[in-house]
Amino acid sequence: MEANLGFLITTGVIALVVLVVLIKTAVVVPQQNAYVIENLGKFSRTLNPGFNILVPFLERVAYRHSLKEHALDIEEQICITSDNVQVGVDGVLYLQVVDPARASYGIGNYIFAISQLAQTTLRSEIGKIELDKTFEERGHINLRVVEELDKASDPWGVKVLRYEIKNINPPSDVLSAMEKQMRAEREKRATVLSSEGERDAKINEAEGEKQQVIKASEAAKQRQINEAEGEAAAILAVAAATAEGLKKVAEALDTEGGDKAMQLRVAENYLERFGNLAKEGNTLIVPANLSDITSMISAATTVLAHTSRGGSQTPGQNA
Repeated sequence: MEANLGFLITTGVIALVVLVVLIKTAVVVPQQNAYVIENLGKFSRTLNPGFNILVPFLERVAYRHSLKEHALDIEEQICITSDNVQVGVDGVLYLQVVDPARASYGIGNYIFAISQLAQTTLRSEIGKIELDKTFEERGHINLRVVEELDKASDPWGVKVLRYEIKNINPPSDVLSAMEKQMRAEREKRATVLSSEGERDAKINEAEGEKQQVIKASEAAKQRQINEAEGEAAAILAVAAATAEGLKKVAEALDTEGGDKAMQLRVAENYLERFGNLAKEGNTLIVPANLSDITSMISAATTVLAHTSRGGSQTPGQNA
């Protein structure tokens, strides 16, 4: 009975020892993590994510690192610009462990070291520029801080990804002066824009009046040209009609009985004109040979006959 009890106790102790050994030697590394293993106090290897077995009593997990990207808050600090103005600046730093072994043995506390280096680098960069440009040069300052930190943290196995300034807080009196300056600048721009608008309006108005005068003068010029062309055309038409009428009269006189028709027409016109003259005026001068209408018709016929013969002659015959 005592022998069985001793056997059970021994078996239990052995099973407990085996369980403890398995717990100490079997290591499961989570995803995006890395474990640094030491063999008798000396760096041995780095365990990747998954199930791993250690040498019992010789190897142990010395450091555990997360390979995820970390955001590190950089506390606000007082920086002095190149124009001797104190401003409070804080930010956030993003970093990642890329070499777990160097992050374990390269430096004691890489987070503290990088945060202190970020503050000193930021003070140096702020001291190179004036207060008015600190707000404009945020991107440049961020890049400079990242470059300096990345160079310094490379031996530590840490990669600085980016740095962002969160707030830039000038003193209250400086902030009030900046607000007044910005207000004055806005009022100046408004005045300049208003004057430029008035100037452009006057220029446009003068240009419109100029175009109006030019268009009016061109219209008057064209109207005069059209009127002159119309009068010239009318004169030409009247002259052509008169010439055609005279031609027809001359042709009619050359026909048989044309002279008698002409005498009759002259007599009718004479009587009509004389009658109208008597109607229009109270005083009437009567020609001495009024009764001798035949002699008047004969004289008119002679003139027309002479004109007809003269028009039919050639220039050589007139000589």
